[in-house]
Amino acid sequence: MMIPLPSVFLDRPIAHRAYHDLSDSRPENSRAAIAAAIAAGYGIEIDLQMSSDGEAMVFHDYDLRRLSLESGPIRQRSARELAAIPLMGSTETIPTLSEILDLVAGRAPLLIEVKDQDGAMGPETGALEEATGRALAGYEGPVALMSFNPNSILHLSRRAPDVPRGLTTSAYRPEDWPTLPAATRDRLREIHDADHVGASFISHEATDLDRPRVAALKTDGLAVLCWTITSPEAEAEARKIAQNVTFEGYAA
Repeated sequence: MMIPLPSVFLDRPIAHRAYHDLSDSRPENSRAAIAAAIAAGYGIEIDLQMSSDGEAMVFHDYDLRRLSLESGPIRQRSARELAAIPLMGSTETIPTLSEILDLVAGRAPLLIEVKDQDGAMGPETGALEEATGRALAGYEGPVALMSFNPNSILHLSRRAPDVPRGLTTSAYRPEDWPTLPAATRDRLREIHDADHVGASFISHEATDLDRPRVAALKTDGLAVLCWTITSPEAEAEARKIAQNVTFEGYAA
């Protein structure tokens, strides 16, 4: 069953990986970036990866190297170990989803992207989705879930059936997704799974918003968000089609 996306997700720009700015010691997906987004009145987009002991961690990459002072797969470290790893350019560390839910406490709409754990957008999902559902149990603020992997969204539809869910979507150019089989890219590009997973929205790659399938889904009543906008000019162009933007690098 499709759960409509609340209008609060459309009435304010959504800060990509929260309102991050390393020049102000606010790394991506950090508590400081989330607090800044709340203070500025923005919505918040965050990403989830898995710890070795089954916790949903708020972190974008599969590897620690780019964003922290450590390296190696995040899923090989426990939540306790991750909580002690400094994020680059700050004294912040990697939070759990439960910690971020306590921090946000309903004060801003929270758009949560569950990162693909299968490695090829396939069916090997479940553990991170289960952890996400556990963390969200009882949370009363506006929240929505999305993933590039439709199998992840199917699992979330069973684990968190009352939470709005959508697909993160893309042009799936071969040069951007070299490890995905061509058949998988073709299926995902045309967003064939939207009905099957009960999606009420998509968050689509901004440079591909003129795709006819995006217009068709919008006509069918799905909300259209987009990623990732980096300038006022790009925002103005995206809003000709998208109903809201996910942004970074400027004040939307």
